[in-house]
Amino acid sequence: MKARNITEQVMHVIFVVCGMISIIAVVGISAYMIISGLPAIREIGLKDFLFGQVWKSTASEPLFGILPFILSSIFATSGAILIGVPIGLLMSVFLSKIASTKVASSVRPAVELLAGIPSVVYGLVGIIVLVPAVMDVFNLKSGSTLFSAIIVLAIMILPSIVSVSENALNAVPKKFEEASLALGATKIETIFKVSIPSAKSGITAGVVLGIGRAIGEAMAVMMVAGNVANMPKLFSSVRFLTTAISSEMSYASGLQKQALFSIGLVLFVFIMIINIVLNTLLKGGYKDEG
Repeated sequence: MKARNITEQVMHVIFVVCGMISIIAVVGISAYMIISGLPAIREIGLKDFLFGQVWKSTASEPLFGILPFILSSIFATSGAILIGVPIGLLMSVFLSKIASTKVASSVRPAVELLAGIPSVVYGLVGIIVLVPAVMDVFNLKSGSTLFSAIIVLAIMILPSIVSVSENALNAVPKKFEEASLALGATKIETIFKVSIPSAKSGITAGVVLGIGRAIGEAMAVMMVAGNVANMPKLFSSVRFLTTAISSEMSYASGLQKQALFSIGLVLFVFIMIINIVLNTLLKGGYKDEG
């Protein structure tokens, strides 16, 4: 009994220490991003920085407008979610509720394999397969476009959505579905009117993970989107917040480097806002269910 109490105390201390480290890390990252990002915003001007449409960081008279990066990131993430979420949700329903055990056990490792593929491999496959296909199908001079980035991101977020949503659907009590079937509902009606609403919080968590990966992706989209600082159009080359940082940080100096830190701050704030909004919606959903 005494040994058990000592073990519990030790584990309690470990958990507290790990929790404190996590909090300190978040606070430290937040403070560092604010301290590093604000000087350039002050010098450039908040309006010119956020709403400027021209980025010429190496010109004799440099311009640091990041509106094209912001809009490109928003459009690419939104497009990837519009494509990836329905496909991922339907695939998770198939694996959880429709497919036989043998089929599900065969498909599930393939989904997990997608999650483990490095971003650069997605980008490489995109350059070899997707970019030429987009160029031929839409008769473009170059297939390195916002559309190509959306397709790649939609594929990349699928594993997160499928895995988390499937687990959430598997956790739905069988008695809910059995009661629905007993009342005369079909299997499809039960899935969409009972199972999916009951697994709403888990499915939303999967979507949040997908959004996080889409917003934070750099290497793959840099390889297929052209990495040109244009105002976003579906079939034009674009640059994102993440790719702007990764493509210029290696040689940046002075105000240019400070501006890249400011882009990181904007991206950080952007992600925080999304997390706060989604968490608020989730809590609202929990209250309604209660």
